[in-house]
Amino acid sequence: AINTSVDLAGEEATEEMGQLLRTKWFAMEPMSVKDASLQMEMLDHSFFLFCNKDSSVYNVAYLRQDGDYGLIEPELT
Repeated sequence: AINTSVDLAGEEATEEMGQLLRTKWFAMEPMSVKDASLQMEMLDHSFFLFCNKDSSVYNVAYLRQDGDYGLIEPELT
């Protein structure tokens, strides 16, 4: 099991997670949301991490349970 710790103002929060099975490294070039969804389909994955070429922010495209696509786009503060 993986032990993840986060330091919150001097306090340590620990959470047990399942076993990490695989790590992937890959080159990432900026792409459109449409291109990211096409890549996700080609790879037959349910989600795809990419750098959005319009915002230069990392996004996650994902397949929703209803069969449509969703997009997670963090708002940087």
